[in-house]
Amino acid sequence: MRKAAILFVISVISWWPAQAQQSFEDKVTNASNVRLNVSNYGTFGNAFRGYRDGSGDPSCEYPAGSGIEHLFEGGIWLGGITDGGQPVVSTSAYDAPQGYAPGRVGFEITAEVGSGLQERSSLFDSKFYDPRAVSHQDYVALFSDKNVKIPGTEILITDHNNPMNVEVEMQTYNWNFSFSDFMVIVNLKITNAGTETFSDFHVALWNNTVVRNVNITPAGSGGAAFYNKGGNGFMDSINMAYCYDAAGDIGFTESYIGQVFLGSEDKAGFHHPNLDSTFNPITQQWEPDNFKLHYNAWTFQGTNEPIFFFPVNDQARYQKMTNGLNYNPCWDAPNGAPCQSGLGVDLQAQLNAAGNRSDLISAGPFADFEPGDEINVAFAYVLARKNEDGNPNTDNSPEQRANLIANAGWAQQAYNGEDKNFNGVLDEGEDNDGDDEITRFILPSPPSIPRTKVIAENNRIEIYWADNARNSIDPISNEQDFEGYRIYLSKLGFDVTGVPDLAEDFKLIAEYDIRGNDLFKETGFEPVELSSPRFFEGDTVTYEYQYVIDNIPNGWQYAVAVTAFDRGDEESGLESLESSFLANNFRVFPGTPVNENMEANQPFVYPNPYYYGAAWEGRSNFQEESRKLIFANLPQRCRIRIFTVAGDFIDEIYHDQDYQGEDIRWYQTFGAEDTEDNRFSGGEHAWDLLSLDSQIISRGLYMFSVEDLETGQETTGKFVIIK
Repeated sequence: MRKAAILFVISVISWWPAQAQQSFEDKVTNASNVRLNVSNYGTFGNAFRGYRDGSGDPSCEYPAGSGIEHLFEGGIWLGGITDGGQPVVSTSAYDAPQGYAPGRVGFEITAEVGSGLQERSSLFDSKFYDPRAVSHQDYVALFSDKNVKIPGTEILITDHNNPMNVEVEMQTYNWNFSFSDFMVIVNLKITNAGTETFSDFHVALWNNTVVRNVNITPAGSGGAAFYNKGGNGFMDSINMAYCYDAAGDIGFTESYIGQVFLGSEDKAGFHHPNLDSTFNPITQQWEPDNFKLHYNAWTFQGTNEPIFFFPVNDQARYQKMTNGLNYNPCWDAPNGAPCQSGLGVDLQAQLNAAGNRSDLISAGPFADFEPGDEINVAFAYVLARKNEDGNPNTDNSPEQRANLIANAGWAQQAYNGEDKNFNGVLDEGEDNDGDDEITRFILPSPPSIPRTKVIAENNRIEIYWADNARNSIDPISNEQDFEGYRIYLSKLGFDVTGVPDLAEDFKLIAEYDIRGNDLFKETGFEPVELSSPRFFEGDTVTYEYQYVIDNIPNGWQYAVAVTAFDRGDEESGLESLESSFLANNFRVFPGTPVNENMEANQPFVYPNPYYYGAAWEGRSNFQEESRKLIFANLPQRCRIRIFTVAGDFIDEIYHDQDYQGEDIRWYQTFGAEDTEDNRFSGGEHAWDLLSLDSQIISRGLYMFSVEDLETGQETTGKFVIIK
């Protein structure tokens, strides 16, 4: 068998042995362009555990596949005042250098054994399809703070002696639409399952945000120096805390992460800090509302400012939840008379400087939280590319944050749903689905993603797709508004030059739309419509269209996608919407087809000579393991053996026509997230220039042999390595 591409040295993580005995479960979102780790314990991010345990699971990566991480760990905080007048807080995550571990202080929320993380999807062709699903990928979990031991174990949770007995149903939503694939919404239904009433109840989202590119700087390397490069801020106009890389992997981390409060509801009505009054369903009156969103940040260690000290007990945590920096007199006027000291403390300037901080956004107070009461609260993780203005990241200007602000607007629009005037009351003309209640988490919908098949050929890519998008109905207009198709191709070298981001790297190469309606290009579909449908063995889809990309070099990776777009709705102000190319892109490697006769068509190697540092190697922290040399003109099944000119054996590779790049690191780092999504031509196989024992080979002349395992025919060749 072929050697493993990389020999991992797996870190021993203290919590891992216990995990098999208890109920913790986590998954990573993959419908959108955000790869956020979500758990059934109410945590977000995985403390970069995926880079230590060999799984490679991201913590909060955006764009997907870029290596740009944005979150160490985050979680939900619940706090209130007991009948005895004492503050009490329960947290699902807390400042901890190694992140979650069973029993660790601050990780006080758990799920029962057997209560895992359920996945649902609104997509009819998904194996997780469920009519209850809200988005293309929902994660659903039930958890509480009532347990003082980790369920299924005898592990005590440190300092968790006074549970609030609060239960939470959490649902997270993410969509693959191109206009909304940058966010994950967190929707919480919180129930008082105990016997005590809590006053001044608040719900918060805490996050230790860290924006670094782990392909450039390995996760956690350098200790504190890895984590102390973040700049932070808060925008009260849109109720969003945010973080960016102020001084770390500049040039490779041009993005923001934001945490947005979207809205909430309890027995006293709908609450949002932008509203002055709330309609109380109990009194049937509009009443003044003192509801606020508090923003706080603190430094993990190494600060002399008490206001940035990290909270070590329930009283300090509750203080952070209810006394935000954004209400401090130094927030907007550091030199004003009411400020703390003679010179003032410029809080926003300090937050904008590089540091290792946590962010907290806390919503409240809610009405007395009595036994049996429910509170609904929604937050969103929103990510965005920095809007480049030519100035340094530390400027953190409104221009640089423009994309983040726009993306936060989409999250808010999704939450608002039928509540078009955003007052928490179902007004006339808002009940689109006729159920007599506000339906939230609705987005306008582009046509369905075309079912697509991509085939790699010699200097050529063939793309086929079905006409399933034609029958799509928009949920807002309730009309069948399909208009046309677009075909995208990535730039040459998109994967190895800079940070891959298909939103930026894709180039529109063709567009076809309905002719005769005076919209778009009026091209019609004749140029791509097949004279008769095409079928492929083992495939149940019927393909009606074909597009061919010719005269492209072999061996390079290309991303291709087919999307469908609608005509928009001028009356409702909806622009034309397009299905996601990120949810329908294929990684294609044009190359030689299966070789039927090696005697007439000799196998060969390219590039030959091979220069270390070749353009297609790319840059990563696995540099010596991220090379690829291509063996071409291979039979359907064969064995490749590599030797020095002196006859010393170097390596052995077994090839078949279904090869997908699964045996070398390069495709893990730069190819599709799952190598099963790579498309090869059948007659090529890559080698990482490492020996069977994963040793780096020296420069010089090498020999290779190819043995056809079907016919026994064998041939030889040679290639040169230059360093």
